[in-house]
Amino acid sequence: MRFLTFKDANGNISAGVLLQDEKKVLDLTHSSCRAILGIAPVTILSFVQDGMEVWQKKIAALIAQNQFHPDALQALDGLQLCAPIPNPGKVVGAAYNFTDALDERSMPYPAEPVIFIRSGNTVIGPNDPILIPPDVGNVGYEAELAVIIGKRALHIEPKDAMNYIAGYTAHNDISGSGMIKQDNGNFVRGKNMPASAPFGPFLVSADEVVNPYAIEIKLDVDGRVLQDGTTGTMLFKIAELISYISKQMPLEPGDIIATGTPAGLAMVHQPTAWLEPGQTVRIELKGLGVLNNPIEMGTPFLE
Repeated sequence: MRFLTFKDANGNISAGVLLQDEKKVLDLTHSSCRAILGIAPVTILSFVQDGMEVWQKKIAALIAQNQFHPDALQALDGLQLCAPIPNPGKVVGAAYNFTDALDERSMPYPAEPVIFIRSGNTVIGPNDPILIPPDVGNVGYEAELAVIIGKRALHIEPKDAMNYIAGYTAHNDISGSGMIKQDNGNFVRGKNMPASAPFGPFLVSADEVVNPYAIEIKLDVDGRVLQDGTTGTMLFKIAELISYISKQMPLEPGDIIATGTPAGLAMVHQPTAWLEPGQTVRIELKGLGVLNNPIEMGTPFLE
């Protein structure tokens, strides 16, 4: 099942599911859906917190029985999509986690996952502008598979870790590489620029992703293809990442793990491919959808 968050004509946030024709969205906040869904908050985050399987069954019954008003259906191409979970508690990123990306830079493989924390306040949705602060230095892109945690995970072993996944989505991990270099490799500033973490367009439930290591990842900037890889070159697999992170900190429902990016980073291209205002960056993860974000000049949170 494909869940999405969108704004209606009045700017109100709504949650929906994409129907099988992939052209219509069922607005789950519509009053006619209450008979089955009840009065609980209708957000993707609340679905994740309550248990995705429970909500998938309820929504599947709603669709099968056609127990909703025709006005609850919306055309996908007419919606302003948001990130599926617009304000996650935290995003935990995995750096240096694709062997082809390490190989192209002649870097050694890390002995254990290298992780960083990104604030949920940096998250934006499909088509939202990525903001580049002035004087930030080189800014790069990273097309990634993101994992949404479905239940509290603490000290989890790899053999159990995949049971903690609610779903998957696409992510562009925009990085202030100039700041990271200035900070001697510390990720905090460079990974927390405002409006620098596009996610979406959907949360695809875990049962629909049969093999998360066979997903094609592509990225282009203004039509120039810069990344063309797959999740098959992931160094530390998803279960290993969840287990490792859960032994460093609690993972809560709705938290996101960004699993890293394949070869084709900005600094390896000739000419280099650092992002600039006026460009548009597009990523596609096959089966998960497309993120298409313009680049604009922006300002930091504290200015």
